[in-house]
Amino acid sequence: MVETKHESASGPDGTKPEAPGAVLDRRRRRRWVPAVAGWLAMLTGLLDVVGGIAPEWHHRVLKATEVIPGALSNAARTATVITGLVLLLLSHALRRRKRRAWRAVVVLLAVSIVFHVVKNLAIGDAVVTAVMLAALIHYRDEFYAVGDPRTRWRAVYTGGLLAGTSVLIGLVFIAFNSRNLVGDYSFFERLQHVVMGLFGLHGPVTFHSDRRNDLFSLVLGALGLFTGLVAVFLFLRPAEPAPALSAEDEEQIRDLLAKQGHRDSLGYFSLRRDKSVIWSPTGKSCITYRVVSGVMLAGADPLGDPEAWPGAIHAFMEEADRHAWVPGVMGCSEHGAEVWCRETGLSALELGDEAIMDASDFSLEGRAMRNVRQMVNRVARQGYKAEIRREQDFAPEELKALWDQANAWRGSDTERGFSMALGRVGERGDGECAIATAIKDGELHAFLHFVPWGKDGLSLDLMRRDRAAQPGLNDYLIVEALKAAPALGVKKVSLNFAVFRAALARGERIGAGPVLRAWRGLLVFLSRWFQIESLYKFNAKFQPVWEPRFFVYPGLNDAPRIALAALEAEAFIVWPRLRVPGWRRPPKVPVAGTRTVAQGADGADSAKA
Repeated sequence: MVETKHESASGPDGTKPEAPGAVLDRRRRRRWVPAVAGWLAMLTGLLDVVGGIAPEWHHRVLKATEVIPGALSNAARTATVITGLVLLLLSHALRRRKRRAWRAVVVLLAVSIVFHVVKNLAIGDAVVTAVMLAALIHYRDEFYAVGDPRTRWRAVYTGGLLAGTSVLIGLVFIAFNSRNLVGDYSFFERLQHVVMGLFGLHGPVTFHSDRRNDLFSLVLGALGLFTGLVAVFLFLRPAEPAPALSAEDEEQIRDLLAKQGHRDSLGYFSLRRDKSVIWSPTGKSCITYRVVSGVMLAGADPLGDPEAWPGAIHAFMEEADRHAWVPGVMGCSEHGAEVWCRETGLSALELGDEAIMDASDFSLEGRAMRNVRQMVNRVARQGYKAEIRREQDFAPEELKALWDQANAWRGSDTERGFSMALGRVGERGDGECAIATAIKDGELHAFLHFVPWGKDGLSLDLMRRDRAAQPGLNDYLIVEALKAAPALGVKKVSLNFAVFRAALARGERIGAGPVLRAWRGLLVFLSRWFQIESLYKFNAKFQPVWEPRFFVYPGLNDAPRIALAALEAEAFIVWPRLRVPGWRRPPKVPVAGTRTVAQGADGADSAKA
């Protein structure tokens, strides 16, 4: 593990950041306050909702009907249900230190105190709420984060969530008051009554008590109105676009890659258009990132002059602190991990190794290359021919036909890639990318796509092949690409990334201890889903030089959250979404295509990670 901490007055590029670790200390101080506040807001909201739809659960100081008119009591109970619903929605943002959520919760708690008293003189509930309100005001400085970037799709999500919750509240209300029903109504009749009630209409369900009927109609009508107003407000408010690189940002990144791109084989992947970018004050360095589930996730090393990296890193940390995002880095080099840890006080863990090939020294001779040599010769005898060209040497229609054919071989519709994949072919500015194709009888059967790594290197982006074609096509194309590298002016080629490679290699050796063997066994078990072992073995047979890559995180408490965010960013974890037949959501990023993860030593689809 790489971990260093120290203090410095300014960065090498002239910036004057906060003392190293100051931003991190701000996030760590009193971490229990937003956590407890969020859970209490959720509990308060839940109690408000339950208290509104099942008032008999609460002990009464005295009967509200003897003191307060029924209409006022019903209105207060309805308002309490809505207040509780909003508190439930805001509880997550409160745990993330969002300032707007704090303001809204303070107002709602103050209003809730009034409603508790007016509703049924629930003095105990009002006192508990008042104590929570006072605590929030006392710790107001702990809630400093600004709102997250948003789009109008949030109106659809929130509106659907509120509508579903409102229907559930209506059904629960009927269930709790089933003894007061006039008849024995079926589930569909109850559901029809609730849905109609949200639109202010009267359905088939009737209670013995007129007051109960009025209360239920008022609750449903208010919930329907609240859901509609919230959805309309979210849809009409100014929308912020999804994070993406602007044309100016992309041009500046290409300038940095032209000058310093040789430093990192993953640098070109910063041009993915689903990333955002943050620059150092001098503009000599930048960091590309994506925000996933409250994690500000950077990929690989900062771009540009290493002397300017601290300026970009401090800007990154300040942006994460401003939004209360958890900062994390996936796949940075050892040098990058040292700079991140030195400048921020973060910790680093070795994540795996990248396979690097020296094209000038590559040879199929020797016993170590026997398996590769036999596989390549077998493919060649089947009549396959390899061709390696830069994208700029292809006609546009050739690239389109190639990409369309390759997309037909994709193993799934899931778009994967973040730190080690470009996700497109044939777009403007990518002319230096290289493509290796395997053709037999005039038909394309496999291809590899490489991105530039400085002026004399290539970095593997993706591999695809026809599933029905000869096994070993990926091996064949890699070997042919390495043979053709000198003619392209290429001296080094980065292949795939093998996660936890060292543990797999050491764990199978004689003398490995029980802990190391157990760790290797777990990785082998996980390989059933994530292709950990097979991807390592696929790359190891080429006898590469292994370069370690690191995972940078604030602390052990945040590491699992960052790891899950990374898996989500790479699309190894895909959350289920409701799909409407015949309707497709427009893509966020105008990319020409995507890649899929490796499916074995010679799978139909393979990529760097």
